[in-house]
Amino acid sequence: MDNPDEGQSFPFLEYCGIERPLVAGGRCIAVVEPRPELLNSLGIAHGGLITTLADAAMGGAARSALPETRTVVTVTMQASFFAPGRGRLEAEAKVVRKTRALLFVECDVRVGSGEVIARTSGVFRALDRDRFRDHRTAAANS
Repeated sequence: MDNPDEGQSFPFLEYCGIERPLVAGGRCIAVVEPRPELLNSLGIAHGGLITTLADAAMGGAARSALPETRTVVTVTMQASFFAPGRGRLEAEAKVVRKTRALLFVECDVRVGSGEVIARTSGVFRALDRDRFRDHRTAAANS
């Protein structure tokens, strides 16, 4: 499948400044350059930003392993933090197992030097994209 992000809107990711330069074949890379309001009181990337970045990468990887008519929602996510997030962050995710209804995804989050600062895993449920058509229309009209 080509990039499933094409033509889609991701308001929260846009708010956080998260971009996904690669979303294809069960893989996704997501990047962010944290702005001051996304840092914690120590001046490093907030853990919520790091987990959002990882979730964005894992969700993109999962969606890219499905047909266009399908999408995913996060069922569970686990994160382990190893070091502070300073500067540009990059998350690389890949689908490691896929069943009819569930996708299991792993992700490493790195800083610019390549050091892994967090490792996450998640389970995603595959759903029909049309299931959310009315919700998207309602949100756009509010």
